[in-house]
Amino acid sequence: MQEFHASQKPTLGVEWEIALIDPKTRDLVSKAGDVVALVNADHPDIHLEREFLANTVELVTPVCRTVPEAVAHLETALDAVKAAADSLGLKLWGSGSHPFSDFRTQPTSSKGTYREIIARTQYWGNQMLIWGIHTHVGISDKDRVWPIINALLTKFPHLLALTASSPGWEGTDTGYASNRTMLYQQLPTAGLPYQFKSWSEWEEYMRDQDISGVINHTGSMHFDIRPAGKWGTIEVRVCDATSNLQELAAVVALTHCLVVHYDRMIDRGEPLPSLQDWHVAENKWRAARYGMDAIVITSRDTDERLVTDDLKDLVKELSPLAAELGCLNELHYVLEIISKGAGYQRQRRLFQTTGSWIPAVDATIAEMYQ
Repeated sequence: MQEFHASQKPTLGVEWEIALIDPKTRDLVSKAGDVVALVNADHPDIHLEREFLANTVELVTPVCRTVPEAVAHLETALDAVKAAADSLGLKLWGSGSHPFSDFRTQPTSSKGTYREIIARTQYWGNQMLIWGIHTHVGISDKDRVWPIINALLTKFPHLLALTASSPGWEGTDTGYASNRTMLYQQLPTAGLPYQFKSWSEWEEYMRDQDISGVINHTGSMHFDIRPAGKWGTIEVRVCDATSNLQELAAVVALTHCLVVHYDRMIDRGEPLPSLQDWHVAENKWRAARYGMDAIVITSRDTDERLVTDDLKDLVKELSPLAAELGCLNELHYVLEIISKGAGYQRQRRLFQTTGSWIPAVDATIAEMYQ
């Protein structure tokens, strides 16, 4: 049985994965443990986690009511991590992946579940030199979870295009906006969730995974969007990590508004949107490949539209709800990303201009410190 500790309010929690960089070589540095220890000593109230990679620090908010509240917690944590990293001569990096670091030189942390992943997945698991954002939104009843997840899948490419920031890999321009997306789905329990019709179907699926040995615990099912029963939330794991708080705030606001919007549609007895599995998969690939230039499928009749045009209308539609939820300004940051370009576009422009990823790394680091 899959427990779900329902949340009566659409509470919010955010996890932001950030890496450590040597400012001279611009390569990754495996000193997350040192940074976490320094912050814990000076700021025991700040919640940090060591992640899959020994170069990564995860900033974790407490349970929040609004996007500005969550962002404020992340800003406090970010300032503390910056100070700790600075004392070690390091800088912070926020993106979906690193454009030239060699994954073979980057050790994982010693956490048991991470050792399990590497033992099972070998070469493919070792390539997980990637970082993302996880947004949790509280749900009042487990029977609402899968209808809302299935509806969120119709907006998968919108969330990914906004944050796509991983065009480079091992020194090569991959041609993708989010190479992270393509890498992460290599894990056997990662990728798109199945569109379950009910909580009981989810329980049956998880029981089968447990009996067959596919997973040892629920946390090992790394779907792009999944229930987090312990917290009573839907966890959206679609996005590349952003290089700055403003862009993170934008996608968290969009996620919060979408979940609450679909939840209220259930209250009103309205049917939630959905797409065929093959349309969802195609949209994911298009957003990973083309980012803000993706033409996405918007209906079960296979209507298509430029993702940025659809995003502009979505911001307009959700603005009254965003005002109610206290995140109107943050939601409108979406329009700024569309105007200035997403992270992958900014990195790629510098690479194409200079022929080197170094300026792209420097500029991305600078965005974290603005």
